[in-house]
Amino acid sequence: MSNATTAETLRPLAFWFLRHGETDWNAHNLSQGAVEVPLNANGLAQAHRAAALLRGRGIATLISSTVGRAQVTAEIVGQALGLPVAFDPELREASYGDREGQPMSEWFQEWVDGVSTPEGGEPFAALRARAVAAINRALARPAPVLIVSHGGLFRAVRAAMGLPPNVRTPNATPLWCEPPAPDAAAWTLNPAT
Repeated sequence: MSNATTAETLRPLAFWFLRHGETDWNAHNLSQGAVEVPLNANGLAQAHRAAALLRGRGIATLISSTVGRAQVTAEIVGQALGLPVAFDPELREASYGDREGQPMSEWFQEWVDGVSTPEGGEPFAALRARAVAAINRALARPAPVLIVSHGGLFRAVRAAMGLPPNVRTPNATPLWCEPPAPDAAAWTLNPAT
């Protein structure tokens, strides 16, 4: 995190992160980006399981991406927790331009590394700045905060956390994100059990 600019530094507050439930494109390892791909039956079941795991955690704020697959996941969780869902369009998934609907192959690592950006897509550095700003806005709300968003966006958040960015976040697995201890450089991520 030492090379991050002030604008790309996460507020050192713990929060919950939840990637949306599975879609058919997730199941086939296709990049979704800005395309509206709905949750499949497994994704809906995953959202309900995540909601059960998040009960009793004292969550005070639930904020979500405006993309349908995240929105539906958040609404399922919100109903189970008795919380309204707030939306932030800046929590949306990255645009992968002409790679949307394509397998996540070597081009994806090159995108994360900042080597290349798909035609019409959002550069990873721009996604990181947008993601950090959106997370920081969410963390200004009553805590603990639950953020429902996307895998690509969380890769950018992982980079800001001092963690390897190109790691696939499982669908609908709640992650407790804790800022680094004084003697550590990276955040810790713990799945809810």
